[in-house]
Amino acid sequence: MTESDWQPGKPGDGVVGECPKFDVPSERGDWYTPEGRLKRKIYSSHLRALQEELVMAQEWIKHAGSKVIVIFEGRDASGKGGVIKRMTEHLNPRVVRIAALPTPTEREKSQWYFQRYVNQLPSGGEMVLFDRSWYNRAGVERVMGFCSREEYLEFARSVPEFERMLVRSGFILIKYWFSVSDEEQERRFQARLHNPMKRWKLSPMDLESRRLYREYSRAKDEMFKFSDIKQAPWYVVPADDKRRARLNCIHHMLTMIPYEDVMPDPITLPPRDESKTYVRTPIEDQSFVPQIY
Repeated sequence: MTESDWQPGKPGDGVVGECPKFDVPSERGDWYTPEGRLKRKIYSSHLRALQEELVMAQEWIKHAGSKVIVIFEGRDASGKGGVIKRMTEHLNPRVVRIAALPTPTEREKSQWYFQRYVNQLPSGGEMVLFDRSWYNRAGVERVMGFCSREEYLEFARSVPEFERMLVRSGFILIKYWFSVSDEEQERRFQARLHNPMKRWKLSPMDLESRRLYREYSRAKDEMFKFSDIKQAPWYVVPADDKRRARLNCIHHMLTMIPYEDVMPDPITLPPRDESKTYVRTPIEDQSFVPQIY
């Protein structure tokens, strides 16, 4: 079955993984709308619980000196940015950072293809979330003709060994592909088109991807054939329902990190200095923001 044939499953389909401290009940009662989408109240409560687990995982990564790479790939408007935003909402940007690289410069184009991505890899005690990654070569670069046939074939030969090398070097490498149906992608494109605050998300490449949907699907299928390796498999996230996709992806990622509870004990604040030796600067000597609201 190709990606274009994919249809969202029924609520609760699939095996629920085991998150170290957060379990999903097998009986889910009235969690879904008649259309099969997760209700907002359920989504909000479970997102909060998973975000608390993410903070715990962050502390373990920092404590253990682990190096975690998470790759987010998928169709345009499939929800990659949304899940990254929810993952990082309460995390320390010094420990968990996002790598979203722009178009390569002329100098970068002359380098070894993986070179600029290697510069973004985490050091000990860090996690990096790649909002698109080296797989640009197997997707947009191949479909849009930004790389030669020889460059693409070399990437296909190199990327499995590159990722095996990362895993052997002690990196935890997790790869997600966000899959969205033709109809849902079209609906999201239309929503962006008519929303001034989202219109910036429609880049020229997004418009081309809409026209070349089948070509991108074929490129993705071929990419999976050479890069879905045992040491670093692809995990497909059905993403027609954004809420379910976000929770499922975060929950799964937590199962892939062997974290433990190393949260610091609650802090006792020291008493404030209540002495009267400090004299504040007169208000008249300071510039204030106008109180418009």
